[in-house]
Amino acid sequence: MNKKLIVLTAALTAAAFCVRAQDDAVLKATAEAAAAFSEAPKTEEVVEKPSYWKKYAIFDFGFNQTALWSWASGGYNSATLRLGIDANANYARDLATWTNRLQMMYGFLWSADKENLIQKSADLLQFESRFGYKTSEESKWKYTADLTVKSQFSDSYDSYKQDDNGKWSGKLKSGFFSPGYMTFGLGMAWDPAPWFSLNLSPVTGGFTFCNIPELRKGYGMKLIDATLDPTDGASYHSQLFQLGAQLKANLTTSINDIITYETQLILFTDYLNHPFVWNRVNWDNKLGFKVGKYIKLALDTWLIYDPIVLIADKNGGDPRQRVQFKEFFSFNFTYTIGKK
Repeated sequence: MNKKLIVLTAALTAAAFCVRAQDDAVLKATAEAAAAFSEAPKTEEVVEKPSYWKKYAIFDFGFNQTALWSWASGGYNSATLRLGIDANANYARDLATWTNRLQMMYGFLWSADKENLIQKSADLLQFESRFGYKTSEESKWKYTADLTVKSQFSDSYDSYKQDDNGKWSGKLKSGFFSPGYMTFGLGMAWDPAPWFSLNLSPVTGGFTFCNIPELRKGYGMKLIDATLDPTDGASYHSQLFQLGAQLKANLTTSINDIITYETQLILFTDYLNHPFVWNRVNWDNKLGFKVGKYIKLALDTWLIYDPIVLIADKNGGDPRQRVQFKEFFSFNFTYTIGKK
């Protein structure tokens, strides 16, 4: 009996040592795993950096064509081609904003009545930049510095005549920076909604440029000296400075999924010449009809009134102040890069 008790005690003691040894092994393995886990490289969460810029560009390719066969009422075969780019880069961070827009357009016209002549139908080079700083976080008002530069790429002619050799020549009307306009104003803007902006710059410096001497008188340039010949274009300055106030209103909206409308109105008054009267008016309108993903119909109009610009009538009468108006309707292929 004593022998059996001794054997049982020895067996229990051995079992206890085995269990303890297993517990120690498990604890050791757990400790080693925890140490290895703590030393493992930690995966850091990637935080996407905020983007303060929004950039996009709209490319337009417009084409119109007319063809006549035995058309009793007459007319001429014709074709019009127009290329356009509307590029935007806008910055916004905290209270500061900076908007930039570059518009470029050029068009050609061919008509059967002037078979060997390619005429210009559209020409625009315009850059706008405005820096703004909000008066407060919740305010719709901001202090602004506004810059606008506007001109065209190439020379324009009218009153074409054909010589005995069949060569066409016309009367020069305008050219690169002839005229050219640049305004820089300080003021405030009211932006009540993303689709509307009103900017008033009570202190605006305006420059009108004319690099072609023979056109300077017609674009309001002043004589260098009163004793010089007023019929000689070289007798006039190549630029004119005006100090005044400018009001600029922009509206861009989608009437529905098909129709879009954009308009810009710019009014300028010259403190040095007839102050508190809008001496210069520019009113641009763009109406678009979306036909497909990349196809749209576009109707663009431009209205200008500038009292210092003198324009002759169609019959070549004496130049005088006139309202200028241009309209262009086109069938466009449109492609957008970036997020509008």
